Amino acid sequence: MPENAAWWQKSTVYQIYPRSFADSNGDGIGDIAGIVSRLDYLRDLGIDVIWLSPIFASPMDDNGYDISDYQDIAPEFGTLDDFDRLVAEARKRGIGILLDLVVNHTSDEHCWFRGARTARDAPLRDFYIWRDPAPDGGPPTDLKSVFGGPAWTLDPLTGQYYLHQFSRRQPDLNWDNPDLRAEIYRMMNWWQDRGIAGFRMDVIDLIGKDVDKGITADGPSLHDYLREMHRSTFGGRDVLTVGEAWSATPESALLYSGRDRGELSMVFQFEHVTQQWHETWGKWQPKPFDLVAFKRVIDRWQFGLADDGWNSLFWGNHDLPRAVSKYGDDGQYRVESAKMLATVLHFLRGTPYVYQGEEIGMTNVPFQRIGQYRDIETLNMYEEHLAAGRSAAAFMAGARANSRDNARTPMQWSAEPHGGFTTGTPWIEANPNHDRINVAAQSDDDASILACYRRLIGLRKTLPVMQTGRYAPHLSDHPAVMAYERLLDGERIVVLANFTGADVHLDLPDALKGTGKVLIANYPRSGDLGAALTLAPFEAFAIAFDSKPTG
Repeated sequence: MPENAAWWQKSTVYQIYPRSFADSNGDGIGDIAGIVSRLDYLRDLGIDVIWLSPIFASPMDDNGYDISDYQDIAPEFGTLDDFDRLVAEARKRGIGILLDLVVNHTSDEHCWFRGARTARDAPLRDFYIWRDPAPDGGPPTDLKSVFGGPAWTLDPLTGQYYLHQFSRRQPDLNWDNPDLRAEIYRMMNWWQDRGIAGFRMDVIDLIGKDVDKGITADGPSLHDYLREMHRSTFGGRDVLTVGEAWSATPESALLYSGRDRGELSMVFQFEHVTQQWHETWGKWQPKPFDLVAFKRVIDRWQFGLADDGWNSLFWGNHDLPRAVSKYGDDGQYRVESAKMLATVLHFLRGTPYVYQGEEIGMTNVPFQRIGQYRDIETLNMYEEHLAAGRSAAAFMAGARANSRDNARTPMQWSAEPHGGFTTGTPWIEANPNHDRINVAAQSDDDASILACYRRLIGLRKTLPVMQTGRYAPHLSDHPAVMAYERLLDGERIVVLANFTGADVHLDLPDALKGTGKVLIANYPRSGDLGAALTLAPFEAFAIAFDSKPTG
């Protein structure tokens, strides 16, 4: 490992959705004390950093992504003392805490917004984005909210519209105001002084917007603000900062994360996610998974950030469907395909992110009624799609594939009621398959998905070639198989993965041939790679070689 490599380049991050992880008091909502009770589990998994979805005070219109007080904890999650205990207990186990910070918008219950809407000349008015009505009295522009409907809401008291790119209860902050920026930086330093390991920055690509020109992402001031944030907050601290940037490309990612840019450690990009969305109906009518297109995305990002910047590696998060349901097979080959996906991801160059439950192969939830969903986006889009003429059945099929609630059902700890998540009634129904897919069933099983994740995370800690080795793809046009190498100082690792539920016969290129040591495999496999081989359904393995390729 190069001496100048940052600690987070060698780390594995585990995302917790606090509301659904572990409930300590039986109220049906996960909490900080519940997280503390499961820290040994995460230590044994090999986790270095816990990313917490927002735990700040919030009316929970969007499950905490609508913050009403940046310097307090939502009561359902606990207190600041509970948070400090979490930081301390995690540190004892070698784990850092990454806070999920939303600074593009606040809740409409934040004191800033309450003050801003009292009058047009209110001192806090310019903390938000206000515009006069259009000549017909309607919204000033036709900009649409991500959650459906106009992105402008009229405030009757002052007669102006305020901007909200998400829920109407999530007004956008005006980053052009230097006083606002100073308040945000002060708050970020306050949290860093409490000992956190860094920040995940929600929709950070939206803060530099120029709404009057119709620019909502990658605005003209974005990188100026990020460099200012870096200078004012985390620039002098050894922390991890990752920005959620749906608009990011490999080229723009270098602006965010280039080593000399003074901005962020890395970004989350979603090109591998959005390529499977329908051109009209988006994620609510998903397209079939195209492995060749997927590999092209991976190649672009692996090569684009090979010399500078850094990749974040993930299959899922709190906004995305369960990985094994999206990219694998959550039926007959659930175990095999979950291990395959884990192997493919963890051997790529970048920092892996594991979303809670991914490590046991949790699946999408088979909700049949719209009333079973809790996600504001799903509920709003259901109404919009029906109004546009789609059938309820068509929308529900899309929701079962891609609703955010697929990732938000309770963590499945055991076969007990509600997966052992709570002794009460959970805020959202548990997946009914918790009786067979759970941590307890896999903890002592060396053939389990959980054991596979432990092995992969452990390998990455000890093999520099997994951390910073060069990426070299093979079989790029093969419709069923992903193949690549990692190379460093004469060492190489060959990774092969079958993304289908059928046997695949391969003629191997010379570069992949040789005899080495099997690092991990989800079927019995020797370390000998000859001219041809057959991959079983969803088979994946990684083989380490001590010498250069034979071809």
